[in-house]
Amino acid sequence: MFNVECSIEHRELSIEHSSETQGTLQERRFTRMSTQVIGMSFERKLKELHLELPPPPQPLATYVPAVQAGNLLFLSGVLPMRDGQLAFSGKLGRDLTVEQGVEAARLALLNALAIAKQALGTLDRITRVVKVVGHVASAEGFVQQPQVLNGASDLLVEIFGESGRHARVAVGAAELPRGAPVEIEVIFSVS
Repeated sequence: MFNVECSIEHRELSIEHSSETQGTLQERRFTRMSTQVIGMSFERKLKELHLELPPPPQPLATYVPAVQAGNLLFLSGVLPMRDGQLAFSGKLGRDLTVEQGVEAARLALLNALAIAKQALGTLDRITRVVKVVGHVASAEGFVQQPQVLNGASDLLVEIFGESGRHARVAVGAAELPRGAPVEIEVIFSVS
């Protein structure tokens, strides 16, 4: 097991051995990687959280749900679907509460993870959540888009730990496909 940890660290770090910063980076990487090596898979973490991925939703038009380019996996926009149907509809601030929006964002994220798993074969190939872009259907005057998208962001950190912390954009939208309250795009770094 030690050889695997060293091999992974060496591949991820390409900084001169002479700097003090490099030692700090090595310690952080070692901690993150050794958690994965010990056997805490992201698939297992989902089970521990009593979360089950839904079947991956089918595209609504002429596009693919995921595209891998190098070590990045780009997901198309994902809606809060359950059993092939939109689970929430309407605008935040008019038809839905912030709490309902948070649940819609969590469900959209679970659908996004189902797409990632279908594309990769396992969530354990995800090495980092890079970015989340969230669109929130908003009534006039609604400005709590970041709180709504925390439903997805918080769940990513619960599942992936520090590797789940990501850059994010939270945007209010006049309308979303099918009358959805939330649409989420995700970019993952993968092995």
